[in-house]
Amino acid sequence: MRRRAITSAVVVAGAVAAVLVTAFGALAGHTNTVLEASLDGRSEIATGATNMRIVGDPDGRGEVYVFGIDGDPTTLCYVLLVDRIAPATAAHIHEAPAGQNGPVVANLAAPADGDAADCLTEGEQGKFPTGEKVADILANPTGYYVNVHTADYPGGAVRGQLRGH
Repeated sequence: MRRRAITSAVVVAGAVAAVLVTAFGALAGHTNTVLEASLDGRSEIATGATNMRIVGDPDGRGEVYVFGIDGDPTTLCYVLLVDRIAPATAAHIHEAPAGQNGPVVANLAAPADGDAADCLTEGEQGKFPTGEKVADILANPTGYYVNVHTADYPGGAVRGQLRGH
């Protein structure tokens, strides 16, 4: 799983780099922001939680990398890797600080086979349901979290708060 996930991440990064070089020429000083989060079931928060019981998958784990694109302030890309969970049914970026639940602000591809990667652009149908701006997510990463849902954990199997590099 780990080797496939790393290979997938390298392929996605290579594809993004190829697109950037083709579209913008060779860029000497990249200015894109890179965010990351470690995902686990212990970080999931139950709605109306009154105790510290684990509500996510206790074995689940993963990682996500979210990044902007040089020269395109309206596009957000990501690489999402999960392990030890049932096939994912959905994945999102939510707006809320650690310890709280919040609304979905970006719909990500479900990593059904353990990994997913894509780029989302503001205005693209169904990608940013609340009209969230890429710049807001990149500027305030700790105000957002990523979670992955499964049939067994429809509220979220794993979750992680975004943070800057």
